[in-house]
Amino acid sequence: MPEQVYRIAVAIPKYGLVGGAEQFVAELTERIALNRRYDVHVFANKWVVQSDRITFHKVPLITFPKFLTTLSFAWFAGRLISKMNFDLVHAHDRLFDADIFTMHGIPHRVWVREVRGKRMSLYDYATDWVERTLVTNKKCRHFLAVSGLAKEKFLQAYGGTEPRMVQLVPPGVDAERFQKLDRELCRREIREAFRIGADDTVILFVSMNFDIKGLDRLMTALAVLKAELPREKFRLLVVGKGNIGKYKGLAERLGIADQIVFAGILEKTQLEKAYLASDIFSILSRFDTFGMVALEAMAASLPVIVSNNVGARDMVLTGVNGFIINEENDPAEISGKIVLLFDRERRLSMGKEAYATALAYTWEKAAKITEDIYETACNYSGR
Repeated sequence: MPEQVYRIAVAIPKYGLVGGAEQFVAELTERIALNRRYDVHVFANKWVVQSDRITFHKVPLITFPKFLTTLSFAWFAGRLISKMNFDLVHAHDRLFDADIFTMHGIPHRVWVREVRGKRMSLYDYATDWVERTLVTNKKCRHFLAVSGLAKEKFLQAYGGTEPRMVQLVPPGVDAERFQKLDRELCRREIREAFRIGADDTVILFVSMNFDIKGLDRLMTALAVLKAELPREKFRLLVVGKGNIGKYKGLAERLGIADQIVFAGILEKTQLEKAYLASDIFSILSRFDTFGMVALEAMAASLPVIVSNNVGARDMVLTGVNGFIINEENDPAEISGKIVLLFDRERRLSMGKEAYATALAYTWEKAAKITEDIYETACNYSGR
């Protein structure tokens, strides 16, 4: 008797493009599609094709006026999906109806009010409405959170949801890609490119949103560090996208302009080299559902310093593979942890532990967990 094949619909506005959620979905879905038990269809507005095992469907998107963005994707995707016979619908963004909802962020209302500190706009109300419609739909019986922090915020916002319905499926990382590169060659290349001394201790910061990811907190802490240890040679390598002019001005006011290097956006291979050319990684986000860059840094054998509002804190064992900062607005606490990692032997030892931790977070593991959930959902008698 032939093995049953399940038809799976995966929905996300952008698939495989720049962004944590977009990359997460692509990495996960590509691996699930390798399983012959699943016929995978992706419903997206934009995508990067990476596998001939996946069928793509174009979902129209109305972005003006802005409040129609989430509404239009949910409506058009739902309409297309309903015309086909799927055994399971996996939403990686807000739809009106799905069997599984992966939360790459926190409830929208919480994000706007608590993290951004703003009032709800028409767009926010529309997005919140679609999200609530999905969460409270009895067909949606599986909620997947990428971190303990995401699960915590979700259960706080939707108190009627049973905790057992929320399962953790953290992202993975390909640690092997860092092992293929020569660390010493990378150190020389990157440090020469950005005029960083061979003996300087390099703290790496990677982000596409300097404000949310707490670059100001890190810079303020480094100003404290410089005042206390004026002879210590260190540089902060800032990679990514943000208001560079604003932060150059802050560096000038803090008296650390000579210690800051703004590298801009680096393509993937150069970013990997930047990890290997650095000594410490830090991200002190005001909120970060997971923080893939922290996991990548650990895969590159870097000890990490993260705020308590970074979902990747799940991986960090204080004093073993990194540090969790409990008082993000206390520059003395942050600088104190950085100073501890100025000790080369401690830094290398913790870097090895960080790498060992990263090895446990693979995309294959994430795919296996998700496939098990698919099996449960597909065999649920109420479907």
